[in-house]
Amino acid sequence: MSEWLVLTLAMAAACAVVLAIVVINHRRIPEDDDPSETPDVIEYMTMMIGVVYAIVLGLAIAGVWEARSAAQETVRQEAQALHEISARAEVYPVAARERIRSDVDTYVRFVVQDEFPHMSDHGELSDKGTELLEKVRRSVTDYQPANDFEGQAYQPLVDQVAVADDARGARGQSAGDTMPGVVWFGLIIGALVTVGLIFTLQIRRTGKELLLAGLFSALIAFLLFLIWDFDAPFGRGIAATAAPFTDLFPQLTG
Repeated sequence: MSEWLVLTLAMAAACAVVLAIVVINHRRIPEDDDPSETPDVIEYMTMMIGVVYAIVLGLAIAGVWEARSAAQETVRQEAQALHEISARAEVYPVAARERIRSDVDTYVRFVVQDEFPHMSDHGELSDKGTELLEKVRRSVTDYQPANDFEGQAYQPLVDQVAVADDARGARGQSAGDTMPGVVWFGLIIGALVTVGLIFTLQIRRTGKELLLAGLFSALIAFLLFLIWDFDAPFGRGIAATAAPFTDLFPQLTG
């Protein structure tokens, strides 16, 4: 069963139960009942809906910000691992060392100049980047250490390749939108309901009331835009950047 169908049925069932209880309860009220003796429910409902929606907005903003921060951390881990590969290859002979560093430099240059724009446009990693990282792996793993000193450096180099590959995979998982469609549905419907409740109150066309209503609506719109902007960690304005690569490999990206 589709999640949208389940959501629709659940919302319809909740509304039906509440309305049925209200109707049944209304029929049991005696004719001489004075409604003024009970508090007005409209203000309570308006307040509670605003509080609930504020909590939902806060959780959504925290979630997308955490996803953006995690995406930036994967970039840092990948760049650091590649930097360690270039640095630790110093113990190898000149030919092997230069081959490894050349492959690392080629991969870093491609990631910064080509793959980050590709991720922003398509929300996924590129096949070319995968091939270049595999070439780095082969350059590291195919070398046979000639002595114990080189042998001690071999396994850490292999481990750093694995770290870079794992970080690249995590970067690919963060390339697209992180917020599910059903959450966006709830945020938008909640915004419409919350703003719409303004018209259920006795709002007049005074300057203060119109100003507050406008500011409240603008605040809701801003928060939704903020969530949308953070939702794609590599794709929009406040996005994760390639700064760790440019910081550790300035000679390639300057």
